[in-house]
Amino acid sequence: MKRTSFADWQCSVARTTDLIGDWWTPLVLRDASRGTTRFDDFQASLGISRNVLSQRLERLVGEGMLLPRPYSLRPPRQEYLLTEKGRDFFGVILAMMAWGDRWLADGEPPFPLRHTTCGHVTTPQVTCAQCGGRLDLATVEPAGPADPDRERRPGARAAP
Repeated sequence: MKRTSFADWQCSVARTTDLIGDWWTPLVLRDASRGTTRFDDFQASLGISRNVLSQRLERLVGEGMLLPRPYSLRPPRQEYLLTEKGRDFFGVILAMMAWGDRWLADGEPPFPLRHTTCGHVTTPQVTCAQCGGRLDLATVEPAGPADPDRERRPGARAAP
């Protein structure tokens, strides 16, 4: 089955899904954010096949999220470092983690986080860049077009 591309949609959620919308890409980025840089280490951590891992790393390099850097000439080997764009994805990982800890974890979160600035164990949350208040469905509304990609979705009818 051919995968639908969302790369040309105006919606940032759709475009992000187009980039990370498979099982492995978010996990590769999660491991990279934990300090994994080498192919064999990604493979051992994830249990992913070599060809799938190669494809995911190539895509993340092409998207500017990882930067390959040689660390051995014989045999030729490279490590993969997060770029600024890749490091910025950590907020997405934190949001996924917070949701999973609340709705999917059996008991305590499997990987608690400590905020190094204050030293407290914390739960990630999304906050307003202006006032610091928590953002959730009850406190956010569209400030622009509600659904610029409505016409692109299969089965969508034109707006009245």
